[in-house]
Amino acid sequence: MTKKALAIREKTIFDGVFTKYFLKSLFSLWFKLAGWKTTSTEANGAGVAIAAPHTSNWDFPFALGAAILQDTKIYFSIKDSWCRIPVIGRFMMWLGAMPIDRSSKGKGQVELIKSFVEKQKDCRVFFLFTPEGTRGQSGKWKTGFYHVAEGAGIPIFLAKVDYRKKESGIFHSYNITGDKEEDIAAIQASYKSIYGKFPENQFPHYEGPLPALSDSDAVVMKALYTFKGVATRMEIAAKIKKKELSSAMLDFLVEKGFLEITESVDSEPSYRLTCAGKGCLLHLYPTLRAG
Repeated sequence: MTKKALAIREKTIFDGVFTKYFLKSLFSLWFKLAGWKTTSTEANGAGVAIAAPHTSNWDFPFALGAAILQDTKIYFSIKDSWCRIPVIGRFMMWLGAMPIDRSSKGKGQVELIKSFVEKQKDCRVFFLFTPEGTRGQSGKWKTGFYHVAEGAGIPIFLAKVDYRKKESGIFHSYNITGDKEEDIAAIQASYKSIYGKFPENQFPHYEGPLPALSDSDAVVMKALYTFKGVATRMEIAAKIKKKELSSAMLDFLVEKGFLEITESVDSEPSYRLTCAGKGCLLHLYPTLRAG
């Protein structure tokens, strides 16, 4: 006999009076006493959320606290067999477990999320993934989150628990371009400035806080992000509606590793945004669109 497919539970711990009043007050007090704060970026709608870097069990309560304080629901993947266990299964789904049937005839993760999102279009919902896959040292990311976002047609929310800044929450809503390698490289670069509880275990490796940049520097980098490829100084200046753009500013961004000089066009150098530059931009702006 075929088992009835399990759907994602609509009402979880994140709904109702218990969370709205008790848990929200509890986490608000805890964050205040511990000196923590939530990010200022508020991601609306549904999306795949990356939880990184993940080096400690303490990451979860800080991430949970930020989600509750920002009125966001979190769902996490689990084998559907766990959700079928009496009492335990119902409790797991109330916590936000998303039952995944990995059999050939089962409803896949993408289909499950797509059908749920269609019914919950206006909700702020995160489908949580930990790309490092472990709290210990990891030399790569699991990229299933990318395929889920692409298949379900939803953005990737970049979430962090930064122990140096004592800040937790979403810092960017990333709209994938379809170029997986380029997208993953840019996203990973943004995590190199986030300090995990045990930074020696995080991947990508911690490289220090974001450098100080002026508003003008950020605008130039943002303009260059919209070019599909490279651009000359004159093209960048035209994009930001300036008559001239100083080469000193571009040289500074090249020195910082945010821009790189490519082949010259008619003896004038062209510039391209590096992965480090893209990663920096993901912190400076809540959402970016190329092209």
